[in-house]
Parts: sequence; structure tokens; C-alpha cells
Amino acid sequence: MNIGDASKASGVSQRMIRHYEKIGLIPPPPRRDSGYRDYSQEDVRRLSFVANARDLGFPIEEIGELLSLWADRSRASSDVKALALARAEELGRKVRVLESMRASLLDLAQRCRGDTRPSCPIIESLERTSVTCNGGQP
Repeated sequence: MNIGDASKASGVSQRMIRHYEKIGLIPPPPRRDSGYRDYSQEDVRRLSFVANARDLGFPIEEIGELLSLWADRSRASSDVKALALARAEELGRKVRVLESMRASLLDLAQRCRGDTRPSCPIIESLERTSVTCNGGQP
């Protein structure tokens, strides 16, 4: 199948398919006599795997590791679990930072009168050299 068909079947854009090939995340498929890429069902499965891993927040480097583990039928599931738990911990850290940022914004918005006067704690806070969120996190 051509790149358009592979894109539709996997849910990965043509641009990202080319990018993944360029960075070596997926092997480039063979080319037809016409020069067009010729994707197999296995290529589509690999692309879908990558898309699913991206949806779970895995960065490209870890997706490469996951692809290697996926291909290794003698893998230990503990290796896969360790990657998933590490990613979950990192996502939890990011959630905490985002929650802190949100709380700070809500606090600033509540302190802003939101009227026709120019005085605004939101702007005043942004003018400072360092905006700190709740808990002292920048």
C-alpha cells in the first residue's frame, strides 16, 4: 500500500511517517518501480504501535525501546512495566506542575477586578522577573 493508505490505516500522518523513517524509528519500506513507498500490514501495525505509544505520552526514545521490546519475543514483561511506570511517574510530575500553574492563574484571575481600570494583578505578576506557582514551583 502507498503512504496515503498506510497513513489512513494507522492514523499516523504522512508527514510523521516520513519523519519516523528519517529518524530511524521505523525502517523505510521497500520502493516500487515507480519510486513510491510500498507499506505492508506489518508496517501499519508498527505505525499504529507508535501512535498508541505517543498517545500514552511516551517520547520517541522510549518508543524505540518499546519497539525493540515488542520485537523481542524473549523479553521480560518487567522491562516493559518499568518503562510504563517511569512514564506514569513523569506524567504525574507534569500533572502536579500543571495543577500548580492552574491554581496560580485562578488565584491571579480572582484577584483581578476585571473592570475598566488598568490595574491588574495578572499583568503585575507577569512583570516580575520570576512568577512562582503554589508551593514555590516556578
